[in-house]
Parts: sequence; C-alpha cells; structure tokens
Amino acid sequence: MQLKWLEDFAALAQTRNFSRAAELRHVTHPAFGRRIKALEAWAGTPLIERGSSPVTLTAAGASLLDNAQQMVRSLGHAREELLGAAGRQENTVTLATGRTLARTLVADWLVRLQPLLVKAGGELRILTRALADTAQLLERGEVDFMLTYHHPLLALRLNARQYAHLSLGQDRLVPLTRANAHGQGRHRFQPGSPAPYLAYAGTLALGRLVEDHLANNPHAPALRRVVECDSADALIEYALKGLGVAWLPWSMAASAVKAGQLVPVGDKRLEIRFEVRIYRAKRRLSPLAESIWRAFEAR
Repeated sequence: MQLKWLEDFAALAQTRNFSRAAELRHVTHPAFGRRIKALEAWAGTPLIERGSSPVTLTAAGASLLDNAQQMVRSLGHAREELLGAAGRQENTVTLATGRTLARTLVADWLVRLQPLLVKAGGELRILTRALADTAQLLERGEVDFMLTYHHPLLALRLNARQYAHLSLGQDRLVPLTRANAHGQGRHRFQPGSPAPYLAYAGTLALGRLVEDHLANNPHAPALRRVVECDSADALIEYALKGLGVAWLPWSMAASAVKAGQLVPVGDKRLEIRFEVRIYRAKRRLSPLAESIWRAFEAR
C-alpha cells in the first residue's frame, strides 16, 4: 500500500468526482482510477459504489476514510517534524543545482534576493549535485527549486503537468587558453598538432555537452587529452596555469578574458550555447518560496 493511494482516496471522498479528484492530484483520469483500484485490491473489498454519481463510498470505504485521513495527517505532521529537524522550516527554501551554477548565477541572484530573505527572516539552502541527482531531489519533494542547464542533449524527463520552469538566461562554453606575454593564446588549434585538452568528467552535464559537440562538429580541432576533472573551478585554474585548452562557461571566465589572462581559441563555430532554467513543482510551496518564484518571474 502506498501513501499516495490514501491521499487519492481522500481527494475522491472530498470531491465525489473522479475527474475533479484526478485534477487535484495532478494525474490523468485513467491513472487515478488505477490507483483507486489498487487501493481496493489492497483493502480486499470495494470502497466505492460503482455506477453512482456523485461517487458514493461503501461502508468499508467510509470506515477506511476516517483511518486514511488520520494516517495522512499523522504522517504529514511527522514529516514536518523531520523537515524541521533537518533545517527545512517554513522560512528555509532549498535549491538544488550544479557546482558551476552555484558559483555563478546563484551568486548573482543571492545579491538580488537578499532583501527578500532578510525581510522574511529566511534563508536559502543550496545543495550542489549532478544533473540527474538534482532532478531526483525535485521529484522526491526534497527541494523547492532546481536550477540547471538546458540543452537538447540534456533534456530532463519531468512531467510538464506537475512541474513548471522559467528561463533565467543564456550562457556559452568557450574554448580558452592562457594568454602569453603578447596577448596571444599559449595553445592553438593547428592541423597535425593536437592541442592539450582539459576535459570535464563524463558525469558532468558540461562534459556531455562538450564531448557530443566535439564528436559531431566537422570543425572540431585535433586534441590531446591531458586532464579530466569533475570541477569547472579546477579546470579554469588549470587553464590559467597554461596546462591546455578548456571549454569554460563564459559567465565564469569572462573576467579572466577581460583581464587578459585567458584568450579564446578557434572561432565561434566551436562555442556551445545553452540555456539556464529553474524548475519547481506546480503544487503550492511555502510563502517564502512562492515569493522567490515571483521574483524570478519579474526579473
């Protein structure tokens, strides 16, 4: 037996209508009906009178309803206590994102959100994870928001009926290398002479973007892989030390380029453009989380 079946049953008892209850539970009508049947199979007896409109509960259904509502309330209270102990009180909003975005876009947004957080006496809790892990945290309801890169190669399989998103901006991965004393790149892309390549680990979203881009781009240069790392912060340091060429987020590397420390290698055809999106569940969030979402909408 699953808790969501009891929540479905309570919604059906409240609305007395399958379609309305399915809408409240953010599932399709057929899926909702299957979950009610699964609950009846677990109970071992019919819980609703078939063919009645509005929906009528059987005697067993009415008996289960009282217990179901009490169980849902009890588990809800227990979860609130656990979340409180874990630091996710009403005035704490949790965001899951990658390490690179936490350093760049999230840092910029924190400056803008600070007055709102101070006024509410709240805080923003930031969890850095891999792309797949952030999506799982959102689906399990363990975070309020997920901030991530969006590109056709990184398409997330989130149900559009249950989750909403906003586009917060554009970024690009640019091949960069250390500048020499004359302002030219220490490394160049030359036929027959592979350039040392500072690569992302394949577990990172950025790594998947770069590897696919290089594999399918007819203008891809000859490269010699010398370093693989799961941190964009580390790769930019390696590039600054002249160890090779790295495809770095412009939002992270622009200041080093303007300072003359790094220079682009190759032309625009080697750049990779992508979008940054923030996701949330369509269900009602805490007042502070809803205020933050409105701030994103009004940016």
